[in-house]
Amino acid sequence: MAAIPPVCDFGWRAIDAVLPGVDGRSHSILSHAGPNGLVVAFICNHCPYVKAVISRMVRDANDLNAEGIGFVAINSNDAGAYPDDSFDNMKLFASTNGFTFPYLHDERQTVARVYG
Repeated sequence: MAAIPPVCDFGWRAIDAVLPGVDGRSHSILSHAGPNGLVVAFICNHCPYVKAVISRMVRDANDLNAEGIGFVAINSNDAGAYPDDSFDNMKLFASTNGFTFPYLHDERQTVARVYG
């Protein structure tokens, strides 16, 4: 993990896709954009870096929402290779960590490939 993260590419246009969420609904990524933008975070359940920052991510997502910036998280990991990242475990991870934003499943990694 980089000691100094790269600067965000502000103004970059997110690519839309419809993915299943842990809430049992299908979500269009762009439908969650606020009037001031959208954060799309690629995360997973098993990653120690994600585990280390998840409470701050939830806090920041709430703060951003109050500023008119939407937030979605996407898990693109292969659950066969990483069983902790299964859809059922995504539901548990979101619930345990108090997600207030959509947590979406990119089972075939198609969205992750498009985003790079």
